[in-house]
Amino acid sequence: MKKTMPPTYFLGAIILSVALHFLLPVQQLLAFPWRLVGLLPLVAGIVLNLLADQAFKTYDTTVKPFQKSSTLVTGGAFAISRNPMYLGMTLILFGIAFLLGSATPFIPVLLFALVIDRSFIVVEDRMLEDTFGAQFREYRERVRRWI
Repeated sequence: MKKTMPPTYFLGAIILSVALHFLLPVQQLLAFPWRLVGLLPLVAGIVLNLLADQAFKTYDTTVKPFQKSSTLVTGGAFAISRNPMYLGMTLILFGIAFLLGSATPFIPVLLFALVIDRSFIVVEDRMLEDTFGAQFREYRERVRRWI
């Protein structure tokens, strides 16, 4: 059975955020033009994902979860977060929720972060420690999981 990967959860969270906004907005939190502030985390998330993806390509290591990494990437975006791609996706979701302006689109942001943390990050950290040992433990002590 093929495991559901992070981009699927990400797309699902986007769809759920938009659906909740239109079907069950509960409370409008932000009025236009204040909602446009959501562009900041959205753009930051896109940039963070692009930088992290480029780092994986530069070091010729896998971007796919659960595949063994050939290199421990610790520079660039990985110097501020051990998981810049997941952080980037979460920032994009937060930006979308902010742009929508109602309360309920923020629920999928939290759910996405929790699912990614428990289903992917914990497993990936274990795999990296098994592969890189002391080098990963030192990196883990120096750089936070998210930010």
